[in-house]
Amino acid sequence: MTDIRKKLVLVGNGMAGVRAIEHLLKLSPEAYEITIFGSEPHPNYNRIMLSSVLAGGSSMEEIIINDLEWYHSHGIRLYTGHTITSIDTAKRKVYSDKGIAMPYDELILATGSNPFMLPLPGAEKEGVIAFRDIKDCQIMQETSQSYRKAVVIGGGLLGLEAARGLLHLGMEVSVVHIHPYIMERQLDEPASVMLRKELEEQGMKFLLNKQSEAILGKKRVKGLLFADGEIADADLIVMAVGIKPNVELAQKSGVQTNRGIVVNDYMETNIPGIYAVGECAEHRGIAYGLVAPLYEQGAVLAKRLAGVPTDGYPGSVTSTKLKVSGVDVFSAGQFTERPGTRALRYQDEIEGIYKKLVIQDDQLVGAVLFGDTGDGAQLFSMIKNGENIKGKEKELLLGISSDALASPKGNRLEAMADDEIICGCNGVSKGAIAEAIQSGGCTSVGQIKACTKASASCGGCKPLVEGLLQLYAGDNVMTVKEGICGCTALGRDEIVAEIRRMELKTVKEVMNVLEWNTEEGCAKCRPSLNYYLGMLWPEEYIDEKESRITNERYHANIQKDGTYSVVPRIYGGVTSPAELMKIAEVAAKFEVPLVKFTGGQRLDLLGVKKEDLPKMWEELDMPSGHAYGKTLRTVKTCVGSTFCRFGTQDAMGMGIRLEKAFERLNTPGKVKLAVSGCPRNCAEATIKDFGVVAIDGGWELHIGGNGGVHVRATDLLCVVKTDDEVIEWASAFLQYYREQAGWNERTAQWVERVGLDSIKEVLEVRENRLALQERIQTALSVTTDPWKQIVNEPELRKNFEQLSEMKTV
Repeated sequence: MTDIRKKLVLVGNGMAGVRAIEHLLKLSPEAYEITIFGSEPHPNYNRIMLSSVLAGGSSMEEIIINDLEWYHSHGIRLYTGHTITSIDTAKRKVYSDKGIAMPYDELILATGSNPFMLPLPGAEKEGVIAFRDIKDCQIMQETSQSYRKAVVIGGGLLGLEAARGLLHLGMEVSVVHIHPYIMERQLDEPASVMLRKELEEQGMKFLLNKQSEAILGKKRVKGLLFADGEIADADLIVMAVGIKPNVELAQKSGVQTNRGIVVNDYMETNIPGIYAVGECAEHRGIAYGLVAPLYEQGAVLAKRLAGVPTDGYPGSVTSTKLKVSGVDVFSAGQFTERPGTRALRYQDEIEGIYKKLVIQDDQLVGAVLFGDTGDGAQLFSMIKNGENIKGKEKELLLGISSDALASPKGNRLEAMADDEIICGCNGVSKGAIAEAIQSGGCTSVGQIKACTKASASCGGCKPLVEGLLQLYAGDNVMTVKEGICGCTALGRDEIVAEIRRMELKTVKEVMNVLEWNTEEGCAKCRPSLNYYLGMLWPEEYIDEKESRITNERYHANIQKDGTYSVVPRIYGGVTSPAELMKIAEVAAKFEVPLVKFTGGQRLDLLGVKKEDLPKMWEELDMPSGHAYGKTLRTVKTCVGSTFCRFGTQDAMGMGIRLEKAFERLNTPGKVKLAVSGCPRNCAEATIKDFGVVAIDGGWELHIGGNGGVHVRATDLLCVVKTDDEVIEWASAFLQYYREQAGWNERTAQWVERVGLDSIKEVLEVRENRLALQERIQTALSVTTDPWKQIVNEPELRKNFEQLSEMKTV
C-alpha cells in the first residue's frame, strides 16, 4: 500500500523544532512521514541544563528530553551527526554532509543559533571556546583536570552559569564584562550589585568595565590583554558574549534573511513549503533567544501544518525567571525607568531580597525580583494583559494578597490566563497543567512532571505547580503521595518494605503486585527497582541488564561521537612500569585517539569503538574501573608516610586496601573515596563520600562530601586507631547508606536528609557495625568483574560485535 502521507523534514534536532513536532503529533499523528536531521550526535536534549552538566550535577542522559525510543515509537527517521548543507527548493530536497538526499513536501528550518566569538587577535588559540553544547562542557571538564585559571568573557546569564560550573570544577574563575554591572539586560543596577556580591562570596571574581583587546600565548592561551594595558592570566577563556541566528543554510538557498530567517505570523518564509522556528527565526524584526517564545512559535506552526485553525503568532512579551548559581532572579518587560514611568522599590539587604515595579499610565510595564521570585508569574501576567493596577501598587510590591488582587475564588493562580507559561524550561502552560490534573488524573507533582515535564528541569516552578495542583485537585491532592516517579505513588521506603515483606524478586513482579500506573515503568523507576532488588536479595536476584543505563549495560562511558572510554582499575592510584606499558601497548594497538589522566588518578582511554571493547579488555587483563556506574569509582591517595616528610600514616596502603575491599560494590549513587596521609589533605578526602585523613596515632573518618554541582564538605564521623577499624567503619557506613538511601541519592544528599546524629547513633553500636559489615561482604561475594565475564562468555560478547548506531532509520 502506498504511503500517502506528506513528507515533513525538520532541520535541527533542538528544543524548538522538536517541540513543534510534539505538538503536531498530538494534533495529527498520521498526517506526515517525519524525518529529523541533527548536527550533534545526541537525541533532543535540554540545552538550558548544560550548566548543570558542566558542574557534574546532571549527566547527558538526565537532560535528554526525547530519547531514541521516542523517535522510534512515533515512526520518526532520525539522522544524528548530519548537517544539512544545501536545499534544492525547486526539487524540494535537502542534502546532508554525509550523502543523504531527502525529499520533502514541507520543510522546517530550526537551525538555532551560533555563539558569537569576539574577533580578538589570538582567538584561534587552544583553550579558547564558547559555551553552547555538550562538546564545550566536555572541554571545560577536561581542562579543569590540568589547568587552574579560567576567564569567562561575558557577564550575562550564560557567562555566569559557565563561571559557576568552572568554580565547581575547582578552577579559579574571573568574569570579564564590558559593562559596569552584570546581567544588565535582565537586572537593574541594585539587583545586579546584590547578585555580584552573592557570587563573589561563592568565589567568583569580576573584572568590570573591561574592553578585551587580545588573547595572549603561543599555541595555547596564557592570558587576556585589556585595552587599559592590564592582563588577566588564563589557561582557559570561555566566550559567552551572545548568540547569532544560524542563517547560512537559508541564505544560500534563497530564503529571505535579515538578522534571522524572516517569517510571518504563521512561521512561513518567503518560499512556499519552508518554515522557520526557534532562535534562527526573525519575527516582526525580533529574533528571540528564550525558550517560552520559541515554544509559542512551535505551537502555532504545528496547528498550521495540521490544518487546525489558529491565530497567528503575535510576538512575545518576554520574562526571565531563573536560578543564577543558586540565586533566584526574575525580570520582565521594561524594567528600567523611562520618561513617563515611575518605579516602586523594596530592598532588604539582610534577607537578600530586592523588588522593583515599573508603572506607566497605571499599568505595570516591568518588574525585577531578586531573592524572592514567588510573585513573578502573576506580575508577568499583569504586564502582558495591560491590567490597571491603580491602588494596588504597594500590595503588588510587597506580595500581600488582598481581595483586590485575588480572583473571585480567592486564588491568584486562578486569575492567570491558560496560556501563561508556568515552566519556562519546558514551555508548559497553566492550561496544560490544568488539563493534566482535570482530564489526565494527575494528583501529585511527580505525575504532573511525568505527564507535562513541568518542574522537570531546574525545579524553580515547583511552587506554582503545587499551587495549581491544590487549585484543581482540591482535597484529592492531600491523599496522594509523590512517589519515586510518575508511575507510582509509593515512595522509596514503602517499595523496599513491600519487596521485603512479599519477597518480590523481579522488576516486573514489583510493578505488577504494587500496581504500577504504567505497565513497563520508566527510565527512573526501572533502574531504582533493579538496585533495590539487588540490595535486598544479593544472593538470589539476577541483575536485569535492560533496566540499566547505556553506560552500565556496556560497562564503558559512551562519548559524544558514539565511541566509548575504557578506564581500568588502578588501586589507590598506584601503578607500575609493567602496568603502564601494558596500557600503552593496548592503546597503540587499537589506535586510541586520546589517553588522559582522570581526576581520580587513573588512565582513561577515550574514543574506543564499541566492537573493540571486549578485545581491549582481554588484552589489558585488568579489572574494570567502574567509571561508568553507580558503584565505587576511585580511591584517591597521596603518597603518605611512604615518601612525604609530612605523612603520618601509609595513605597508599590504606587506599589500596579500601579499593580492593569495595570494588564492584553497587550503590544508590556513585561513590568516591580518598585517603590523605596527613591533615594537609592533599588527596582532598574532605569532599569525598567517605574520606580518611591520617593523624598522629590514628585516622579521622569523614562522610557525605561532594565536589560536584553542590559542593559539600564532609562531616567528621569518628576517629579510630587501627587500619582494621577503618575497614569496619567504612563497611558499616557504606552498607547503611546502601540500605537506607534512595536510588540516585548521593551520600551528601543522604547525610543532609537523615542527619549526622542519626547515622552516628546506628554506627556507634559495634554490633550494628559488624552486622552491616557482614551484609556488605555477602553483597560483594556475589559480584564479578564485568569485563572478564564478557570476555569469557560468548553470548555476552556477541552484544559488542556490531557497531552501536546513534540513529533510527
